[in-house]
Formats: sequence, structure tokens, C-alpha cells
Amino acid sequence: MAGQKDLDPSSSPRALLGAELRHAREKAGLSQDELGLRLFVSGSFIGQLEAGTRRMAPEYARMLDRELGTGDFFERNCVAAAKSRYPEHFAEAAEAEARATAIREYAPMLIPGLLQTPEYARAVNRAYDPTAPEETIDEWVDGRIARTRLLDHPTKPLLWTVLDEAALRRETGGRAAMAEVLHHIVELGCRGRVITQVLPFSEGAHAAMKGSMKLMEFDDAPPLVYLEGVHTGRLEDDPATVTQLRLAFELLAASALSPEKSLALIETLAQDYAHEELS
Repeated sequence: MAGQKDLDPSSSPRALLGAELRHAREKAGLSQDELGLRLFVSGSFIGQLEAGTRRMAPEYARMLDRELGTGDFFERNCVAAAKSRYPEHFAEAAEAEARATAIREYAPMLIPGLLQTPEYARAVNRAYDPTAPEETIDEWVDGRIARTRLLDHPTKPLLWTVLDEAALRRETGGRAAMAEVLHHIVELGCRGRVITQVLPFSEGAHAAMKGSMKLMEFDDAPPLVYLEGVHTGRLEDDPATVTQLRLAFELLAASALSPEKSLALIETLAQDYAHEELS
């Protein structure tokens, strides 16, 4: 492999790099767990690299080249595989999201990116960086809306969101933008494309008061959870952590309104925003 050409960045470099890693590992006669031990990571982490759900950082690429005898192949090509239109702290999560078969997300303060409309996304990004040039905001909005194309498929991925009532009542981008994004959520729910529940204020304390979470499942890799803060974010693959957060999501869903009652509430709020905008 050391003499191979660089991977073509136009051909899903993350997936190609993962396939080459699997080939090199099997050629070396190593299991995922055995290779993971040599890199001081879990076997599931190696599996995620091979499946393309985790980014290959340069330090791991160098260790892989050393352990697998691949020259500098992985070190050279991990740069192309790491290129992304998304901020550094979110890029890996966005790429994992695109490969997920199921996504379960709790959003405490804003509508999740996969459900956003352009004007809502513009308001969110402008609030994040009030001094950014307009062309930069345009790029960010385009990137966020591009993610929503995952929902163009009629059934995959499964998307199940629990929205805190605060996310629906925090006026973001003006009343017209709020009416648009809430009508959009209702439309997706009514055609069975997403499952949406609202966690009302009346529920009081709940299992995820400290922040948001996005749980992702894959056909060919262990599950991941993405935790995000202000300009920060991290992916977790520790099985105990993922299990704990999956339970937290299930508790949230159990406390939230049913999907039918949730859509009715969202529709009512959308109409209120629209009528107030016209008055």
C-alpha cells in the first residue's frame, strides 16, 4: 500500500480511507481490538474509522502507518478526508450524521439543524457571530440547509426529536421565520417523515437539563452521541456513556407530549406567530 497514489478527494475520501484501513488491517492479520490496543483506542473506534463515521486525525494516521507498514499513506490522505464545510467542532458530527440510520436528538433552546429553514438558520448563525460578513453567513446557512437534504429520502434516517418548549417560544429571526419553521416541522410530522415531541414547561425538572444531545446509530459501526456547547462539541463512543444518554433520551420522550399532541401545539404556535405578524 505504501506505493499507492493518494485517494481522490471527490470520491468520498472518508469512506475510501476507511476501506483502505480495513484492507491493511486484515492484511496484517489484526482484529479491530488488536489494532486498537496498539493505538491505545478501543476496537470500536477502529471500526468507526473503517466505516467512515469517525475522522482519522493526523496523530492516528501516523500510528496506523507505523503499525501497518503503509509508509505515509494514511498520514497523506487523512488531510483530504478531513476537509469539511462545517466548523471544526461540528464537522465530524455532521459527517457521522450523514451516515446514520437513526438519529435521536434533544434540543433545549433552538430548533435542531435538520429541521431548520433558511431564515431561521440565518438568524441563528447571525446570533452566533454578529460581526461575520454576509457572505460568510450565506455559506453557513447553505451548509446547514444542505444537511436537511438527508430528509429527502422517504424513510431514512429515522429522525426522532424532543423539543423543549423553550425552543418553540424563543422568537428567532422574527415571527414570520418562526411561523415558517414551525409549519415546516408540522409538515414533516404529518407525512410521517420525522417523530417530534414537545417537552412542556409544566414537566419541570428532567433528565437532560444540562444540555443537548444527539444519538446516532449506524448499520456498520457502534453508536455515537454528540454533545454540543457554545462553539464546542464532542463525539462520544464510550458504550457506558452512550447507554446512559440513550436512557436520558427515553426518559425525555416519556415525559414529553405525544407526537400527535406535540404537532397540534406546534401548529397552534405557528398560527399564532403568523397571525401576530400580519396584525
